Amino acid sequence: MPTSPVVTRFAPSPTGYLHIGGARTALFNWLFARANKGTFLIRIEDTDRARSTPEATAAIFDGLEWLGLLGDEEPVSQFARRDRHAEVARQMVEAGTAYRCYSTVEEIEAFREQARAEGAATLFQSPWRDADPATAPDLPYVIRLKAPREGHVEIQDHVQGNVVWKAETMDDLVLLRSDGTPTYMLAVVVDDHDMGITHVIRGDDHLINAGRQALIYKAMGWDLPEFAHIPLIHGEDGKKLSKRHGAVGVSEYRDMGYMAEAMRNYLARLGWSHGNDELFSTEQAIEWFNLGGIGKSPARLDFKKLDSVSAYHIKTATDEGLYAELLAFINSQADLQFTDAQLAALKTALPVLRERSKRLPDVLAKARFVLEQRPLDLDEKAAVALDNVSRSILKQLTTRLQNDSWTLDSLEASVKAFAEAENLKLGAIAQPLRAALSGTTASPSVFDMMVILGKNETLARLGDVAP
Repeated sequence: MPTSPVVTRFAPSPTGYLHIGGARTALFNWLFARANKGTFLIRIEDTDRARSTPEATAAIFDGLEWLGLLGDEEPVSQFARRDRHAEVARQMVEAGTAYRCYSTVEEIEAFREQARAEGAATLFQSPWRDADPATAPDLPYVIRLKAPREGHVEIQDHVQGNVVWKAETMDDLVLLRSDGTPTYMLAVVVDDHDMGITHVIRGDDHLINAGRQALIYKAMGWDLPEFAHIPLIHGEDGKKLSKRHGAVGVSEYRDMGYMAEAMRNYLARLGWSHGNDELFSTEQAIEWFNLGGIGKSPARLDFKKLDSVSAYHIKTATDEGLYAELLAFINSQADLQFTDAQLAALKTALPVLRERSKRLPDVLAKARFVLEQRPLDLDEKAAVALDNVSRSILKQLTTRLQNDSWTLDSLEASVKAFAEAENLKLGAIAQPLRAALSGTTASPSVFDMMVILGKNETLARLGDVAP
């Protein structure tokens, strides 16, 4: 348990949709903050003005809102803090931990070409590192960090363990460009420090950055945050996740009809574990989450497992919770339009619609029997099931059902008794009965449908196909 108040952050770049990997990073940060009664913050790293767009920013927040992962305070714009970043760079120059470098692009490339020709390291060694400031020309310059030339840089990572870089592999990285704009490396460190970030939880593609950023922390005399670099998500083939593996944007999962809690459950298990627990609520995830449960191996996206997790949450959700998720899904899809009466019928039927449904569209597909008005349009399979023999059977069954007490048990008993009396298998009755009541051959139990529809509506639908 951390000794100081935990503050975590999710810091996406607004250059596109919210990637599923980014969503997992946000979730891990959110869970760790919640587990330790800390604070979860969001910073938009929008310093790349050429690629950052308002549309991408909006898409990121849309995805975070759907997942329930919005920050505890107002989001921070990295670009808006550029003056603060530049101020820190100048402070480092004054402290002697950074310097002004007047080398041109051509001079730097010439240095590297010579180094390659001599088989030497190509890390640029600026002649201005230890130059007398009095000799500085009146020319554009960048501000570079004075990286150590000897020894090593070391961090303790909650996932990767002890990570060490030799000083000779670390260059004098640029902190401030010649136009006065800060680099990503400087901006991240300054923002994390000023925001009070105690734990940096991010993808392990940032691990190389941690060593260089640690140098900036030390140059400023700031305490390092604790690091946890998470292995990336791979596709089922073991390769880095990309569009060829299917959906990679969070909005795609929402549009496919996965519940937000199911996605939180599934994403939590992508690289983190709590014993053998696979299915759990968000409250349980908060109670259990710790950095020690994050594995070192890349997680693999598995749509079959996601469907299994989704089915569990549809089955175990409260009626109110499931209806709210359905309503949000319906409202997010332009092609789904229901009347108030249809929505009321949908809510009534939820207890039987949730069974064996993997995603929200499955629930809606099974709801056809309460959403459509008579006479029902029969799909192709339903029309085949209602041949002349089947219609004759249903006509006889209708007569028997006229005096039924219309409870689930009595209806089941009546239909089974009818099957025995007519020497028929139950399936020979159930399938045409299903087609008559729902217009399709895929629906909830025929007995559940009969109870929900009620006696009058059930008999009327049977009369439509077997007058």
